[in-house]
Amino acid sequence: MNEDRDHAVIFFDGVCNLCNHSVQFIIKRDHKDYFRFAALQSDIARQRLSDFDFNAEDLKTIMLLEDGKVYLRSTAALRIARKLSGGWSLWYGFIIIPSFIRDFIYKLVANNRYRIWGKTESCMVPSPDLKAKFL
Repeated sequence: MNEDRDHAVIFFDGVCNLCNHSVQFIIKRDHKDYFRFAALQSDIARQRLSDFDFNAEDLKTIMLLEDGKVYLRSTAALRIARKLSGGWSLWYGFIIIPSFIRDFIYKLVANNRYRIWGKTESCMVPSPDLKAKFL
């Protein structure tokens, strides 16, 4: 697997409005330029996640590939928050809550995200100034 050890990769549902807004939120607070992004529907996701026995198209979750490990759902979200500026790293304290409790809440939101926030017809196309952040 070709992994960039200087950057973690966030895989997200490219047609989900909530997910796309979350990516924009992360980019604005990623002052150390730590994160890179790829849609779960992309060839890059299939390539990068193939070693982890995941079918990216079947997953309805955010995934974080960091230091050779994949994190899912609330654990991925909290590990992402830990790297953000502006006090968002404090959210990482919720990692002490057992994952089955955190993931229950995460799944409630994930299962209703299209109904509440809608979806787009195609994956987000980054602007030229953000293109380097997307794989």
